[in-house]
Amino acid sequence: MAARSISPAGNRLLSVVKYVSLQSRCRAVHNGAQYFKVHDRSEKTFDKILIANRGEIACRVIKTCKKMGIQTVAIHSDIDSNAVHVKMADEAVCVGTAPTSKSYLNMDAIMNAIRSTGAQAVHPGYGFLSENKEFAKRLAAEGVAFIGPDTYAIQAMGDKIESKLIAKAAKVNTIPGYDGVVKTAEEAVKIAQDIGYPVMIKASAGGGGKGMRIAWNNEETREGFRFSSQEASSSFGDDRLLIEKYIDNPRHIEIQVLADKHGNALWLNERECSIQRRNQKVVEEAPSTFLDAVTRRAMGEQAVQLAKAVQYSSAGTVEFLVDSKRNFYFLEMNTRLQVEHPITECITGLDLVEQMIRVAKGYQLQHKQEDIPINGWAVESRVYAEDPYKSFGLPSIGRLSQYQEPLNLCNVRVDSGIQEGSDISIYYDPMISKLVTYGATRAEALARMEDALDNYVIRGVTHNIPLLREIITHPCFISGDISTNFLPEFYPEGFKGHKLEGNRRRELLASATALYITAQLRSQKVLGNLRVVSVPVECSQWELCVELGEGRYDATIAKSDNSFTVEVDGGEVEVCGQWNLASPLLPLTINGSERMLQCLSRDASGTIVLQYLGTLCLYVV
Repeated sequence: MAARSISPAGNRLLSVVKYVSLQSRCRAVHNGAQYFKVHDRSEKTFDKILIANRGEIACRVIKTCKKMGIQTVAIHSDIDSNAVHVKMADEAVCVGTAPTSKSYLNMDAIMNAIRSTGAQAVHPGYGFLSENKEFAKRLAAEGVAFIGPDTYAIQAMGDKIESKLIAKAAKVNTIPGYDGVVKTAEEAVKIAQDIGYPVMIKASAGGGGKGMRIAWNNEETREGFRFSSQEASSSFGDDRLLIEKYIDNPRHIEIQVLADKHGNALWLNERECSIQRRNQKVVEEAPSTFLDAVTRRAMGEQAVQLAKAVQYSSAGTVEFLVDSKRNFYFLEMNTRLQVEHPITECITGLDLVEQMIRVAKGYQLQHKQEDIPINGWAVESRVYAEDPYKSFGLPSIGRLSQYQEPLNLCNVRVDSGIQEGSDISIYYDPMISKLVTYGATRAEALARMEDALDNYVIRGVTHNIPLLREIITHPCFISGDISTNFLPEFYPEGFKGHKLEGNRRRELLASATALYITAQLRSQKVLGNLRVVSVPVECSQWELCVELGEGRYDATIAKSDNSFTVEVDGGEVEVCGQWNLASPLLPLTINGSERMLQCLSRDASGTIVLQYLGTLCLYVV
């Protein structure tokens, strides 16, 4: 038997599409929220809420609304008419065609949907119109509640220059830099020289890493000014730039805040968000391994000071950069629900969407600062339809021919808005889900994340599970020695997949040979006829030759019941399992350790594609 490597982008499977029923889908979403306290149904809020979003965050909001007894209205584009969030909602309204500007950003169509359905409030989720002050104003003019902060807070914190000035006035630590708008490239050079290199050039109205450049000298400053201006103008319609000191190898740590309309505000601990690619988060955890109690309190209190300075009401997030000496500096405030909010919910027991709805209705916060716990540890992996072998993740599109979330595992939560048969299109963000694991300790949460990634079945699109698994098992990540430069530092030539060595290589070789023999034996017994005669039925020992990459390995395989003893690559491996060849998951016991492999495909010629430790390998007989 021969084996060779295969690029994940080259793997495409065809299978019968099986749609998950709405009933089972809702149950899966509900079961994922296993850390929330029970809602008090006697507390009246809204009768009907429209969710001005799509995908997993729309499903997430609908789940809480159902728990609170609130009817929901989903909006959708024409190509999203069969989306999961549409099926979960009580009502659904099409607001335009696929491009976001004609649907999810179409304020006129959304306002018409609000009027026609009688929705009393709107939850914007994140992205799209969630931080659009004009949308909030239009809702207020119609007497419809915006489940988020008021327009002043949105405007003040949405402008990086204004937000930095407000933060300074509120005695929040800020990064040294120039507070005004930089107008020309030469002015940018002079300011950078005054601040001292390196500097960060960034869009005033920016977000999501767009319009940001690091400059280490005058020429890079001129170039960065030009490119950042162009990107800021095209992305935000605002080409204003600011310049500040660049903090080398920082951590990105954010504080979740919650405030009501009565002047009360809390900080709900921190989230470590340092693992990023292209300034966008990949893996997050709560709490951070780096903060001590004193720094945590100082960051939390400053975050609350900033929230109070803009009369903030709702859930929001204050982001900080933290250097190696635990000095922290204000980065920006996101006036909305964050993508990574589930890990805060896991360690506090609070449903942040529920809290946002209560605040929007005018209720006071139910908790005091001393009531907010850090209970256990939570980790979130952002699962994307991306090719991680290209710039740590370039979008992949296609239809999910097979999809199975690892919800059978203990303390695993999956926030998603897709199902088997769903399309990942060019029009929207390629996020598949937010995979969250929770444990009493960090080690427990990480071990569960490893299991969850191994048990996550995704077929039809290239995905980033190989990269996610590599990150959470990296020795430096496990030790907590990370920064925002983690990926380029440890993978300077890009991500190449898991490097199989020693015992792990033997495990894979032995598993592949055992699977091959099992498949051959089964194929001979169909209807009592021998279909393939290459492996005699009565034989209990075989010799094969396996090629993996550049190497060739002779293997001797002996079978006893459901167990195989394989001598290969200078060692002996015991492989046991039930060998359900119809299942995409292969739970095996290899030398006494439980492993989960995935059989991505196999054919009559003996070609077998396995996923092991997140990496794909192709075997050819």
